[in-house]
Amino acid sequence: MDPVRTWRGRFAHGGLPALSDRRRSGRPARFTPVQVAEATALACQLPAETGVPLSRWSCQELTAELTAHGITETVSASTVRRCLREDALKPWQYRSWIFIRDPDFPPKAQRVLDLYARTFEGVPLCEDEYVISSDERTSVQARCRCQPTLDPARARAMRVNQEYGRGGALAPSWPHTTSTARGSSAAVSRRPASSPSWPWSPRS
Repeated sequence: MDPVRTWRGRFAHGGLPALSDRRRSGRPARFTPVQVAEATALACQLPAETGVPLSRWSCQELTAELTAHGITETVSASTVRRCLREDALKPWQYRSWIFIRDPDFPPKAQRVLDLYARTFEGVPLCEDEYVISSDERTSVQARCRCQPTLDPARARAMRVNQEYGRGGALAPSWPHTTSTARGSSAAVSRRPASSPSWPWSPRS
């Protein structure tokens, strides 16, 4: 066969190094480095900065925006994704973070973690004791972010802070209820509207 003859001849003249792939010219690049840089810069901006009513970019939306701005005539979404992959950019993904400003956060968090580990005030819970986690109901009022969303950057997705201002909305107060499970009663006491949602212990 011709391929076998070709590879055998290359091995006879150059040995094992001759069997490695040779350099190829490949297809000429369709986009200039300037176009790639402009596409990367657009992906690192928030859509609101360009007047686009989106929370984050997608490859399809970036393709349409590049064409609308005249950066490129035609480009596919897969090409945009491949260009952004070289700089580890994924603007369609986001990561949440929260600025913690509560001075009593460590003891509150420790209590929650202890309850997750089925321990209350240093005493392990019995088999017939349960932890009930209650949360406030959401309302339909618009929320105001306390911290601005950060732009996507190299090796980092868009970061969104989950802290928000209520904008006048009030948290409902929960009535005193008693839940019975397998003969063991666990009481959930009324909590104030301003308090966070923490798991409640059957011994509280």
